[in-house]
Amino acid sequence: MGKTRIRKRIGWLFLTMFIGILCGYVFWGYPTSAQVESQQTQEGSSLKFRTEQDQIQIFQDGKWKPYFVKGMNMGASLPGHYPGELPIQKEDYLRWFGMIHELGARAIRIYTIHQPVFYEALVEFNRKHHDDPLYFMQGIWSPEEALIEKKDAFLPEIRTEFRNEIEAAVGAVYGDITIPEKAGKASGTYRVNAGPYLLAWHVGTEWDPEMVKKTNDIRSGEPRYEGEHFHAKAQATPFESWLAEMLDYTAELESRHGWQHPVTFTNWVTTDPLHHPGEPMIHEDMVSVDPLHIEPVKWDAGYFAAYHVYPYYPDLFRYDETLQNIRNQKGEVDTYKAYLRKLKQHHTDIPVMVTEFGVPSSVGAAHLGPLGRNQGGHDEREQGRINADLLHEIHEEGYAGAVLFTWQDEWFKRTWNTMRYEMPEDSRANWKNELTNESFFGLLAMDAGLENVLTIDGETEDWDKLKSEEKTRVKGGLSGVRDIWMTHDEAYVYFLLQLDEPLRPEQENLLLGIDTLPGGNKAARELPGLQLDEGLEVLIRLGESKESEVKIASNYDFHKRLYGKRYGMLPYSVEEQKDNSGLFLPWKLAVSLEMSPPDTKGTHPFEEISVGQMKRGTTEPGQPGYSSQANWESKGEWVELRVPWMLLGFTDPSTRQVLSYPDQDPALKSTQSEGIRVLAMLQDKATGKIKGVSENQVISLSAGDRYTWPAWSLPKYTERKKESYSIYQKALESIPAYH
Repeated sequence: MGKTRIRKRIGWLFLTMFIGILCGYVFWGYPTSAQVESQQTQEGSSLKFRTEQDQIQIFQDGKWKPYFVKGMNMGASLPGHYPGELPIQKEDYLRWFGMIHELGARAIRIYTIHQPVFYEALVEFNRKHHDDPLYFMQGIWSPEEALIEKKDAFLPEIRTEFRNEIEAAVGAVYGDITIPEKAGKASGTYRVNAGPYLLAWHVGTEWDPEMVKKTNDIRSGEPRYEGEHFHAKAQATPFESWLAEMLDYTAELESRHGWQHPVTFTNWVTTDPLHHPGEPMIHEDMVSVDPLHIEPVKWDAGYFAAYHVYPYYPDLFRYDETLQNIRNQKGEVDTYKAYLRKLKQHHTDIPVMVTEFGVPSSVGAAHLGPLGRNQGGHDEREQGRINADLLHEIHEEGYAGAVLFTWQDEWFKRTWNTMRYEMPEDSRANWKNELTNESFFGLLAMDAGLENVLTIDGETEDWDKLKSEEKTRVKGGLSGVRDIWMTHDEAYVYFLLQLDEPLRPEQENLLLGIDTLPGGNKAARELPGLQLDEGLEVLIRLGESKESEVKIASNYDFHKRLYGKRYGMLPYSVEEQKDNSGLFLPWKLAVSLEMSPPDTKGTHPFEEISVGQMKRGTTEPGQPGYSSQANWESKGEWVELRVPWMLLGFTDPSTRQVLSYPDQDPALKSTQSEGIRVLAMLQDKATGKIKGVSENQVISLSAGDRYTWPAWSLPKYTERKKESYSIYQKALESIPAYH
């Protein structure tokens, strides 16, 4: 009997321990209202955030406080991957949450459902920072492609798809759903309740104006939506009424979990409720989606307006004279500040938040904005300064929050003025195209494999540390050039040249001719007296600051072939189109296409910028001449240079694809290169002559070595806080979270 009682006691002990462990796990995974301070509504729902007139408020220390949301958008990809692959691991999220918390942001916005590890990591992080947690805004992705294609939001299949996505998002946040695998979507078992750390629901994506207008036209007879928690007002359009239904469905599903959070829908300047008489493009001001036409009913957490507002798009920021009447604190005419003021004035008694803004730290640019706030063309210091200025203006104009775009650089991104040059497009995520601005909005750089190994400074110690298989000595130096070494990573081709004497940029140029495939210039105006047995696609000149650039053979020029030959927006002479024309042209990108009626209200010319400048300096932070975009430096007899792949003609270096010469088809084509030949030479500025070359001497380029490399499918990269991180950190510190 005694042994039996002992066994029973041991059994009860193990059962008690098991229950304790289980409860501990449940307690860990499911934060309660006691752990996250909240207020109860009369119906028994918990509130942590709410809207009150034009404020977002947080319940803290037993009372409601006005709260300015300092947020950070976060994407779902890593180098070598696309968002639908959802490659981010729990340890990545935990590391990033720590850096974002250190930055001073306290809210993360995600655009769609992430893998279960996101919610697990957030709860785990916040348990360690329970006095000062990170909150998040859950985005709910709309059926964007179907909406754009079918242009009718009320179609049953679109409505069903969107409602299913809402159900999945609510289930993911509250940890009570298993989402089956589907290509391009998050999936798995969600068992961690992150709901108490939710700040708001952010429903939908940027709305296509033609889709909105078409929906309004063909669904004019639809009854106005009146739900349990959200109504469409009498003046609501059919599309706004449809949106009210989606917000109501989100609120209804959340209420079943005992919580309420503020709700918003995604909007942008293109479909804002303002009229822009100076906007040249008709479709950028053709239709409005007005948050004031929707109202919350029996939803104590409230409702607010959210906009993506960048300072360079649409073109109204440059051309609309009604926005040129406001000056910023520096005394400058500031159309961004003027727009923010007008938008805020429209939204009476409702909070407004800018949930996307910012500029990228890229070589390439895609649009021009006033005050130099362009979509690209900034180094990291400029990126930080502009982002900080925009943040301050958003706060000064009385907005409820500002969510910067974005946390991490994403290599897969494409943009309109480089995507036709990236071939094959399904390799875009495998390399880092410095000309594609969309890949460089992050405060966290995703540096290519050698960017943090080789410092551009004219020194050789870092090259000496490379393994023998990581660098190649190549032939190709003419008189005065003793040696050439080459290597590469996912972003750049690197050159290290040893000269007989130190380079004297005031008296001479260092020229590098690049050959990647048959064709090109065998002679050139820039190379008087020189004849080659093979042609050059690219010519690099290093001299004084304004002279240092990459130029491209005229008949190979990506830009002229697309916008001159194909679209007729640029002059492209017969001479320029000839092989071996002898002409090298500056490397340029389009930043605005030619605009004319009926698509526009008036005629606006084609605009372009040069992107081939080679900046002299160092990539060593804190050193004189530092710039994150430095390309070359010279010390003693050594010259060190890095050149972005696309400037050398590559459309995909991971498979050695370069732009092809044959051009019968309207679309540009690519072909595989056998590698890179380089010809390095010194040119006397006074005479233009190449050192050591007699008049009309034929140089055998074909006798030179080809630098080549194996294809790659899994890129190497390292994370690094950009210089813009610390600048933006100081800007966040200067703005109080509580008013």
